[in-house]
Amino acid sequence: MTSSPSPTPATTPGEAASRRRVLLAAPRGYCAGVDRAVIAVEKALEQYGAPVYVRHEIVHNKYVVKTLEKKGAIFVEETAEVPEGNIVIFSAHGVAPVVHEEAKRGKLASIDATCPLVTKVHKEAVRYAKEDYDILLIGHEGHEEVIGTSGEAPEHITLVDGPKDVENVEVRDPDKVVWLSQTTLSVDETMETVDALKGRYPNLLSPPSDDICYATQNRQIAVKQMGAEADLVIVVGSKNSSNSVRLVEVALGAGARDAHLVDYAEEIDEAWLEGVGTVGVTSGASVPDILVHGVLDWLAARGYEDVETLTAAEESIHFSLPKELRRDLRAEAKAATED
Repeated sequence: MTSSPSPTPATTPGEAASRRRVLLAAPRGYCAGVDRAVIAVEKALEQYGAPVYVRHEIVHNKYVVKTLEKKGAIFVEETAEVPEGNIVIFSAHGVAPVVHEEAKRGKLASIDATCPLVTKVHKEAVRYAKEDYDILLIGHEGHEEVIGTSGEAPEHITLVDGPKDVENVEVRDPDKVVWLSQTTLSVDETMETVDALKGRYPNLLSPPSDDICYATQNRQIAVKQMGAEADLVIVVGSKNSSNSVRLVEVALGAGARDAHLVDYAEEIDEAWLEGVGTVGVTSGASVPDILVHGVLDWLAARGYEDVETLTAAEESIHFSLPKELRRDLRAEAKAATED
């Protein structure tokens, strides 16, 4: 594979379609937090045997969830659904402190697979709450990560769901306000929200480091570069994956004529290829590369065999597995039920 060439001159749809190629984004797919969470479930199944319960989807991807279910993972919505004496794994999106308490009351052994970058935001929320700040959490209402972060300091946190929500914000002291964000948002939209907040609260404090995760930013940067050249961008990812949905929006904002989100290659509509010369392909941070290769094979079968890699960044971050995997959790859970 070769590096992406410089943008080509504008052509008619007929000319473009006759010169078919694929721009493949790098980086794409699994980030370090997702990789850690998925491996945590696999290791727990290997180490302790099935069943292992997982509260909510471990990551937002249909294929990953189905694959783990086949191996013996049982996904539940609430901790109370897990029978006493069993193991429950908390997803990469993080949970509120009350959920950890629920697990203890339910006599469960727990494995916390929360992404360390989400944990960082949780710690920031706790810190600013202790300092009595009003915390404006930029994120999407109902998203699991937002629910978990809000649960760290519910009396101090106000959710701000995009720039249009800024006018609804009320704080106690405009000189003691800080913003935090969901880690999987669009960088551009988040900063638009921050700018709007600063318009109301000039002394708004920013977190000590960017909350939007490195992987989300890198994938968006790659798609921005891709969108300037691609007629069509295909993002592999599930509809409940915030960072995957954002990639479609970023592609369109960067100039792509069309962009779609698909879980599998079979969901691609051949009509999307009409008049298309360059197809951009990427995937969200919770997507295994086997699904991307399925899309590449689908495109190759339709004449898009020339694949060029567009590299926006190099990633080398790895997170250690949850410490709970180094203990005998089955024994701990059994002992809890005997107390």
